[in-house]
Amino acid sequence: MLRCMSTVDRLLVSADNALRTLSGAVHAGRANPAGPRTDAEPPTEDERRLSAALMRVNHVGEVCAQALYQAQALTARSPELREQMAAAAREESDHLAWTQQRLDELGDRPSLLNPLWYAGAFAIGLAAGRLGDRVSLGFVVETERQVEQHLAGHLDRLPAGDERSRAIVEQMKDDERRHADGAEDAGGIPLPMPVRLAMRAAAKVMTVTAHRV
Repeated sequence: MLRCMSTVDRLLVSADNALRTLSGAVHAGRANPAGPRTDAEPPTEDERRLSAALMRVNHVGEVCAQALYQAQALTARSPELREQMAAAAREESDHLAWTQQRLDELGDRPSLLNPLWYAGAFAIGLAAGRLGDRVSLGFVVETERQVEQHLAGHLDRLPAGDERSRAIVEQMKDDERRHADGAEDAGGIPLPMPVRLAMRAAAKVMTVTAHRV
């Protein structure tokens, strides 16, 4: 569909996506991997708060993913890459909806700084896209590899009894690995080490802040 759109059309689609992402008006195209809601929740208040904080961080990650993929789709030079970025964004919107639903179940809220996270990620995505399709794909590879590691760490930290959050994070981790593999197969090039380290540092700031705010 994006192949037939003008630049103005794509900008309008991107703006609509930003509004839906930040307002919480997103719907998953796939069933929630946690299944139907049950009354089984983390048994203590400390565990509930920990699960909520981790899922808030994951929700922020999905807000950023929407911004990155939308920006990179706008700047993609080939229609094929534009479609690939848009398809990945649709799958990431499932993650966004699932983490939002889980936060609701846990009686907690998304990060108050989501507009800031979205704007920053969108700017980074535009910059990566303007460097060319292979660099843009390499940025996807590195981002998704880092996210995969981050999610693996969350699986270790989630309370043992929080099977619902764990199921969501497991599926997200599998999807991120697939997105990274797809970008690598499409011609993504390795990023320089200083860039990769800078990405890790920026992600650390985001995760530490979103854990509380």
